Amino acid sequence: MERTNDSMMTEFVLVGLSAHPKLQTVFFVLVLWMYLMILLGNGVLISVIIYDSHLHTPMYFFLCNLSFLDICYTSSSVPLILDNFLTVRKRVSFSGCMVQMFLSFAMGATECVLLGMMALDRYVAICYPLRYPVIMRKNTYVPMAAGSWATGLVDSVLQTSLAMQLPFCANNVIKHFVCEILAILKLACADISINVISMAGSNLVVLVIPLLVISLSYIFIVTTILRIPSMEGKGKAFSTCSAHLTVVIIFYGTIFFMYAKPKSKSSVGADNQDIIEALISLFYGVMTPMLNPLIYSLRNKDVKAAMRNMLSRRNSDGI
Repeated sequence: MERTNDSMMTEFVLVGLSAHPKLQTVFFVLVLWMYLMILLGNGVLISVIIYDSHLHTPMYFFLCNLSFLDICYTSSSVPLILDNFLTVRKRVSFSGCMVQMFLSFAMGATECVLLGMMALDRYVAICYPLRYPVIMRKNTYVPMAAGSWATGLVDSVLQTSLAMQLPFCANNVIKHFVCEILAILKLACADISINVISMAGSNLVVLVIPLLVISLSYIFIVTTILRIPSMEGKGKAFSTCSAHLTVVIIFYGTIFFMYAKPKSKSSVGADNQDIIEALISLFYGVMTPMLNPLIYSLRNKDVKAAMRNMLSRRNSDGI
């Protein structure tokens, strides 16, 4: 470990699963396969939505944003994770670490807000179907998506700027696969009260408020569905809700576990706890983006029909 003074931190060391070399090989293959599935699934979904004009609706516009967001999020961290599995200890420059942390945090915060926007879209579609085309016009849903991206970027700029101002002493070893903000805060040799307060405010804006929006939206959605006389209609609507709620539970459950209670002492947590938190973070960062295309859209009849049309047209053009 290189010793550094309070003002000359030049690099960090990512240890990941270096204490478990056999697991590194297994996780390298697993994460690589999942990353390829993320690129393929989300890439196909984006292409289908852009290709088929029937899918140019607010719902699929949000799904396209979500797929692009998942690609950006995983691409900001997975290559570093894979490289970490191939080396005993991965050295990352201070600036490179901050850039990776900024991108990952921004994409994660944006997805939180975007899920809330998607819940609002479904609320209007189910509770006010006749007014849906009037309410969810282009000048409504485009700013909603843009606001999600802006919120995530601004939040990440604030958290990253505060982290960059912290002094780091002798310990530059991050017990994680990537430059994760809580793992970095544990290394600071100064009071991080401002960071803790800022993270608490961030949790309120990008975690609590969107989750409340989702919860309230689905309360009204379920109330409306129960009034539908057709059992077939109820079953279809409940199936859609259960799929979305599954992703919300996985996404927000892992997020709250990692970020809801930022630690103020660098000595808090044993090595096993650090490894468990890193693995949960890895699950959140890779598994959810891989499942999103399947849960949200690849099981959707409209998307399947659009995929068949796109493939048949390409085959006919080839012939």
